[in-house]
Amino acid sequence: MTDQACGRGIRYSVLAFATALFVVGVAGQVRAQPAAPGGDKPSDVAEVGPRGQGKTREIRYSDWRKFCFKPAGTKMICRTTISGAWETGQTAVRLDLIEREGDGSARLQIFLPVGLYLQAGVRLTIDKGNPYRVPYAWCFTNTCIAADLAAPNAIREMESGQTLLLEVVDTNILATTTSLPLNQFAAVHQGAPTQIFDQAIDE
Repeated sequence: MTDQACGRGIRYSVLAFATALFVVGVAGQVRAQPAAPGGDKPSDVAEVGPRGQGKTREIRYSDWRKFCFKPAGTKMICRTTISGAWETGQTAVRLDLIEREGDGSARLQIFLPVGLYLQAGVRLTIDKGNPYRVPYAWCFTNTCIAADLAAPNAIREMESGQTLLLEVVDTNILATTTSLPLNQFAAVHQGAPTQIFDQAIDE
């Protein structure tokens, strides 16, 4: 795992998923690369504390939506998702809760800009509860993805909470935070899908 920025990107999209990923510009170009070993937990690595607070740009968030995918003969996979964009219209962050029918487990997946300090991971705090650390799993030229299994108690906290505070650390070791609304999450997560697709997708 390196501490470098992951490059300047223009557009990135997820095949068969009807939402665009964020667009962001940061200097440098690299190929897609692993950002952290699988199964990386807070107890396995030294957590990096930021040196201060970075400048925060305003992010406007979409409503929560639930998209499901069910190709013939397979179990349904659903993503409860929210995305946030800067004032320019460029997507700044996207958070997915991914669940496969009958598995009884869920995965949290967060798409973020490049140019972040990968060792720090992503820090999530629901209301004023205990924080969760989500390690970065993969980087492309214009996006880095943090991902981990979602603990059942974290999902319950999201369903009963009001705000999800997301904190990242940039390469200057400065923290930047943004607040995602949770007031719609429970109804959307427990409700019928916004849309069902019959295509297969890569999880």
